Amino acid sequence: MTDTAPANWLRPLGNTGLTVSAVCAGGSGIAGMPAVFGYDVTPQEAIDLVLRVFDSPLTWIDTSNGYGDGTSETRIGQAIREYGGLPPGFLVATKVDAKDRDYSGARVRASVAESKERLGLDDLPLVYLHDPEFHDFESMREAVDTLMQLRADGEIGHVGLAGGDTRELSRYLDLGGFEVLLVHNRWSLVDRSAGPIFERARSEGIAVVNAAIYGGGILANPAGATKYAYREAPPALLEAVAEMDKACREYGVDLATAALRHSIDDPGIAGAVVGITKPARVDALIAARDADLPSALLNRLGSLLPDKRHWVEKETT
Repeated sequence: MTDTAPANWLRPLGNTGLTVSAVCAGGSGIAGMPAVFGYDVTPQEAIDLVLRVFDSPLTWIDTSNGYGDGTSETRIGQAIREYGGLPPGFLVATKVDAKDRDYSGARVRASVAESKERLGLDDLPLVYLHDPEFHDFESMREAVDTLMQLRADGEIGHVGLAGGDTRELSRYLDLGGFEVLLVHNRWSLVDRSAGPIFERARSEGIAVVNAAIYGGGILANPAGATKYAYREAPPALLEAVAEMDKACREYGVDLATAALRHSIDDPGIAGAVVGITKPARVDALIAARDADLPSALLNRLGSLLPDKRHWVEKETT
């Protein structure tokens, strides 16, 4: 890596034996999904971004079989080939996905095989069960058992669980066997819905990964976004974001930096997944990592946290 990272930048991924950087590059945007993100990303732009990540202090990238119907994995695989293989110690984490509502055991096996082919990798060190909350829990037992069997057979490394609705995700944790928990949009400057499930995971030795730390963009672009977690944000949350943005500017810090540091400065979080599509954003993340955040600002931001009535999961708090 070209950057000398602070000692706490690298941390253990729970009990997996893997070591990762505090920030994980999110690979959904590089799939080029304008209907989702509002802009497109060309194949070359995606490859250039991944190559920049390989030469940065970030040591892992997060993708999924379903991002752009495999486009994200394909572009990462192209970058790996262009780079001449993965950098030493670099980890690609991916996810199994349903196809046409099929989340059977056979589909899980097919998803893993597709990911290996697109990425050009025989070794998948971390594979998540992705978005199970959109499927009937009882019908998902075969998918869970198959993923665990793939680990036992050495077809994949470690098994994670990734999604949003923590009430449903808790039901899957009850089944046992998961080593990493990824939750999105529910642990940020303005929402702490994931607090209980994060505490549970840590108590059980499960690594915690925090995704969508900007709430889908509003904490990175407070002046131009009105949605949080892909839905219109309540007025109280919008007001809190505006006040936080004002407080940050008074201290010469941008809100995106504070949002990132809220996650990566938390020793209980193994990694924060940050979606990036431009090489320059890697430099911005490094700058945010190294920025000086006064304790007075942190206290101010904490006092502006919206009431739990305005969080994504009101009923769980």
